Amino acid sequence: DKGDGKYTFTMPASRVTVEASFTPAPLPFEDVAPGAWYEEAVRYAYFHNIMEGMSETEFAPATALTRAMAVQILYNLEGQPDLSDENLGYPYEDVNAQAWYGNAVYWARITGVATGYGDGTFQPTDSITRQEFAQMLYNYAQYKGIILPAVGDLSKFPDGDKVSSWAQTAMKWATGLGVINGYEDTTLRPGGSTTRAEAASMIMSLSSKLTK
Repeated sequence: DKGDGKYTFTMPASRVTVEASFTPAPLPFEDVAPGAWYEEAVRYAYFHNIMEGMSETEFAPATALTRAMAVQILYNLEGQPDLSDENLGYPYEDVNAQAWYGNAVYWARITGVATGYGDGTFQPTDSITRQEFAQMLYNYAQYKGIILPAVGDLSKFPDGDKVSSWAQTAMKWATGLGVINGYEDTTLRPGGSTTRAEAASMIMSLSSKLTK
């Protein structure tokens, strides 16, 4: 092993057959059980540098996603574009530009992916609902100029009528594409918190659609 994925071997004098086998690189997270429904999504998000762990050994899949985490995920998905030439304005009184999510918040604002509230705040530590995250994903697709026509039928979910009016288009789009699905009890839970495991799953699903 020479490092950086390079290997050497000494060729014997006789004829040989060289075969290689591959196994998935291990995740560093002790709280992501092998075979868990979200394992593949966490693996995708982590190895594509879209999501990090809450620590070196914890992904915290059941932890609620915050608004700061949500915009950071999409900023990472976009490759963390340079903002040095942008007039960011820094309008949010509760966002420190030097915070780990500072650039992501302002990137989201200038691109229209996510905006703050009318009182001049962004509320980065608030948990984000499933319909709010769906709206951000929809905004991101719009920003990318990628047309992904899909109209899901919210009436097939027993609580589909709980989707807020402002989120109707985004939720129909997200469920139509399969980016957001119902739970085992068939509920959609649009006002429920988005977990980090769910976010990873949604991002992996959206990414597969964006690259087609």
